[in-house]
Amino acid sequence: MLGIRVQMLIPILIPLLVGMFLAINMGGSGTAPAFSVAYGSNIIKKLAIPGLFGLFVFLGAILGGEKVALTLGKGLLPAEKITITVTTIILFSVSISLLIANLLGVPQSTSQSTVLSISGTAVYFESLNTHKLFFEIVPTWFILPLIGFIITYISIKLLKKRIQVQNKLLDKSLSKYSFRRLFLIATACYVAFSIGTNNVANATGPLVSMMTNELQIDPADTARYSLLLIVATLVIAPCFGIGSSIFGYKVLKTNGKDITSFGPLEASVISLVTATLLLAASLVKGIPTSLVQLNSFAIMAVGVEKTGWKVMMNNNTVRKFWFIWIVAPMFAFSLSLLLTYLADLAGLLYY
Repeated sequence: MLGIRVQMLIPILIPLLVGMFLAINMGGSGTAPAFSVAYGSNIIKKLAIPGLFGLFVFLGAILGGEKVALTLGKGLLPAEKITITVTTIILFSVSISLLIANLLGVPQSTSQSTVLSISGTAVYFESLNTHKLFFEIVPTWFILPLIGFIITYISIKLLKKRIQVQNKLLDKSLSKYSFRRLFLIATACYVAFSIGTNNVANATGPLVSMMTNELQIDPADTARYSLLLIVATLVIAPCFGIGSSIFGYKVLKTNGKDITSFGPLEASVISLVTATLLLAASLVKGIPTSLVQLNSFAIMAVGVEKTGWKVMMNNNTVRKFWFIWIVAPMFAFSLSLLLTYLADLAGLLYY
């Protein structure tokens, strides 16, 4: 009896381990939008970042991650088609695309890579929910970063004189007045919380649908689905902190110091704008959205206000961002489609 149970568990462990590997990569990529502004303002040591990041990602996932998980677990590809093999293919494809981006030191959108990876498999099955993808998810990817850019640019423009004065005062008094330092760190934690509501679902969404199928649970049984989601979150979310400690420093440096320099109050504006937009996308519509791009566009807005469009657009780091943002999701789509085709040829697709 025990041997049978072990045999049943081993296949499930494969996609679970791939999901944990994905979460480690997401932790590395997500560290930049959460803490790059605080790190770039020199108000927090890099050794303290992984612990804080992991804690608030976990809280965000537990308290507000269900809607995005439903979108990624059922919204693009019918849940009954998400088998062990399909889940492994989806999560593996995203993991490889993110690993490449992390090694290059460019924070990449886990949400976009996951959506495109699921779409690759869905295209093979001819079961892609095109309305959800093209009329809800993709427009959000373009609209929210632009909104974030505009709000940040206007805010910095209107507060320019005040920010210049306050940054000088804050730079001198951060060590003296700890509550100001704590406020700036709190905004970074707020971003991490928002990441938890959105990005953890990139792994838990497909995993929960897979477990629902393997355990033969009725997809309409919301109570059991929610319980499985909590269990998956307890496994996946802590891996974000591990990924932050492994990959976080390189992407922190790229996003926090290589695009443009900014002071403490500018850092707060960037964090509050981007985290609020992502939180709204998660809680209102359950749309998997790129905080990496929201954050980077907000930082670019600061750079444009300081140096102008021409200098910012010629920034080598910004150019590298554009290239990776386009290539990585398409790579995830292509790899997922290819692996699904190969799995079908091998007769493994429905296991």
